[in-house]
Amino acid sequence: MNIAVVVSHVNMNNNHSRIEVLHSTEVIIDTYLHILRNADRRWNYFADVRTLSIAPFSIEPIKRAMLDARKTRGTILRFITEITKDNISYCKQIMENVELRHLDGVKGNFGVSDTEYIAISATLTPTAADDIPEPASTTTATNTRTSIPHAVYSNVKEDVQQQQYIFEILWNKATVAEQRIREIHEGIVHYQTRIIEDSQEIIKEISRLTASSNELYTCLTPGGIQYSYNYFFHIKKKLLHNQKHKGIKYISNIDKDNLEVVKILLDVGIQVRHVKNLPPMSFGVSDKEIAATIEKMEGGRMVQSLLLSNERVYVNHFKSIFEELWENGIDAEHRIKDIEAGAHLEDIEVIQSSSRARELYLSLLKSATKEVLLVFATTGAFVRQEKLGVIKLCKEAAKERNVSVRILMPPDNTTQQTVHNLRLNHGENMNIRYIGVTSSTKATMLFVDRKVSLVMELRDDSKATFDEAVGLSTYSNSRSGVLSYVSIFENLWMQTELYEQVKKANERLKEHDKQQQEFINVAAHELRSPVQPILGVAEILRSRKRQGDGIHNKSLNVDEEYKLLDIIVKNAKKLLLLEDNILDVARIENKSLMLNIEESDLDNLIATVVQDTRDQIDNSRIKLQYNKTEGIIFLVRADKPRLVQVISNLLSNSIKFTKEGMISVNLEKKENQAVVAVKDTGHGISADILPKLFSKFTTKSEQGVGLGLFICKTIVEAHGGTIWAENNKEGKGATFTFRLPLEC
Repeated sequence: MNIAVVVSHVNMNNNHSRIEVLHSTEVIIDTYLHILRNADRRWNYFADVRTLSIAPFSIEPIKRAMLDARKTRGTILRFITEITKDNISYCKQIMENVELRHLDGVKGNFGVSDTEYIAISATLTPTAADDIPEPASTTTATNTRTSIPHAVYSNVKEDVQQQQYIFEILWNKATVAEQRIREIHEGIVHYQTRIIEDSQEIIKEISRLTASSNELYTCLTPGGIQYSYNYFFHIKKKLLHNQKHKGIKYISNIDKDNLEVVKILLDVGIQVRHVKNLPPMSFGVSDKEIAATIEKMEGGRMVQSLLLSNERVYVNHFKSIFEELWENGIDAEHRIKDIEAGAHLEDIEVIQSSSRARELYLSLLKSATKEVLLVFATTGAFVRQEKLGVIKLCKEAAKERNVSVRILMPPDNTTQQTVHNLRLNHGENMNIRYIGVTSSTKATMLFVDRKVSLVMELRDDSKATFDEAVGLSTYSNSRSGVLSYVSIFENLWMQTELYEQVKKANERLKEHDKQQQEFINVAAHELRSPVQPILGVAEILRSRKRQGDGIHNKSLNVDEEYKLLDIIVKNAKKLLLLEDNILDVARIENKSLMLNIEESDLDNLIATVVQDTRDQIDNSRIKLQYNKTEGIIFLVRADKPRLVQVISNLLSNSIKFTKEGMISVNLEKKENQAVVAVKDTGHGISADILPKLFSKFTTKSEQGVGLGLFICKTIVEAHGGTIWAENNKEGKGATFTFRLPLEC
């Protein structure tokens, strides 16, 4: 709300709603008296410690006005303030005349009646001294010891109701004064946790915490050391002369910048230790309270936000964190000698606490920007750390930050599915390989961005949790040390790569041996099939010839002789085809398959092959037809015999698997390409054969060695075309299709 009216005196006879800013102590006190004299049912007052000590009971007219309101009109007087050891006697005096309640950390000053309210400046201060003054007994309205910078008055109904509502909330939260005073007398601690966001107030509170401590432990950033020295060193130095005090300990990252301050702390008897990896917040903990901040305090910069608590659970928690850090810290004197000698022992840290190693482990994974290398010595280590969240962090690094993650681990059936899912879902950024379990010292090894390493020794692989299983750990950011470990990892990685290559080569050899054996078996069968009829028919001809020339003078007639000779020719052609196929495969393998390219009419080629095939079909239940798109000349540059070989092979294949029905050859033009499709109504292509249909030795037939389609594919591709096969959508038979580029 913008306050537009600024006056030096309030006209109390004006009954209109108004808001006014008051700048004179005399006017403010007159207004205060006016509100009290008009108060009917209630007068509620909320005041911080200093304001309460000055007004209202230090100003006699106000005191009389309140007492008169209570006595003559029955006005209820209620006050809220912070009751402390310092103002307890004054509060007892106030309690004789008003209802008083206590609230921690009271800031601000306002009073509200049934119809009016006044808010007095929070900077109201005594002019005489900084100490809290005793109640005054002056009878004038202008106490020479009191200065009130300004106040705000309002009789606007909505404003008054709002202030009444606020006061009621605070009143219900406040503690009855008698109870608070009893707690103070009996030494009962009032537990609270609060945030302070005023830099001067923060210094005041840390000073109080320090001065009231019986022991004090502080964990600070390097900049925090300077801040602590600037504002609290004199208090801590004084504490050390108190024989009852148990001592002061500091933990920080000691470097060249704070070296001299650390020496001063050591000289006065403060214990200091160096820790490389500090927690993400600075904190101090006494036997009663904790103070913590997430600010870095570079260069001793003042703290702007502080968490303060005397809750026992927080005190114990921060104390346990400090003790663990202290246990793993390096004595400051050793650290100082190393720095002054130019050593860099901060590069290596031996971590005895498994929980500390766990925190560092997870923190390093979260910090990775380029690469994570991990070695799990056992399957148990992988399982434990997956539960810990290590694998989840690796997945996040790979997916969200594009970090390359490589993992070496022992093979095991229990982790096989997990590894498969990781490889499947995270692609190239998540690569996992298997290594054998070694009998030497086992350790989980982590390398991040080739800058830091963490080696965690395995103490007991039978344990279920990381903390129970891990022993000593070693952290390092020494370039030479880390790169040495990375070199070991790369060697192991290469070994697994060679192992995988050898394994795949062995699998290929086994598959080749299997295919070779199958080929030998099939080839032997295929050779036997035509050879036996040839030999049989030859024996018949020879036998009949001998009989005709000699004993019985009985010879074959011409028709019989032609039939027998047809059998010989037919089976001889089978042998020739088998030989040609084997030779073609050899040429393909040796990359010596030659093509005699010339311009050819694909239409005439197909028509000729179809007619020849139709003449040779023994099965009358199979119909063979040829369809083409009319009006198009299908000129291709090709090796005619090889194209004939392809078309004949596809037709022979369809005839072989079709007992009855239709085989059609279709020729059409698509996108300046000739498309030839051989479609049959046979029993189709088996699902297990389909993916490798055009590979060598792939067949489901008892006839043939599985070379025809392999040769067809090679010939078509050598002509710049493509070939494929699929089962018919109608659910019966298959279609083999190939494309060849047309001459423009």
